[in-house]
Amino acid sequence: MKHAEDVIIRPIMTEKSYTDIANGKYTFEVALNASKVEIKDAVEELFNVKVLKVNTLRYDGKNKRVGVHQGKTKAWKKAIVAIDKNPANEAYLAKGGKQTKLNRKYKTEIEEINSAFGNN
Repeated sequence: MKHAEDVIIRPIMTEKSYTDIANGKYTFEVALNASKVEIKDAVEELFNVKVLKVNTLRYDGKNKRVGVHQGKTKAWKKAIVAIDKNPANEAYLAKGGKQTKLNRKYKTEIEEINSAFGNN
């Protein structure tokens, strides 16, 4: 199991990702070898939110040239994480068929990203 800080590298803030925040979708650059389950666990641990869905995109490095020097940009992976904007208490069946509820307090947004742009 990886640490959450090793999975989530940084948030990605573009015009499109910024408009998706209103719908509860946040965009992050993640480690290349991170799975969707690891990304979900890392976002839930770091930001205390309930993740509904994770979509990932992998970008290969592009060939670049500056004068006579040639090289490649790094490959990277992007994750679009949909969070639950109206989290409910979780319920499950315990021994004997008795229903038990968990009272977890989930946030409805990621304030750390919103506060960076002045939206509180």
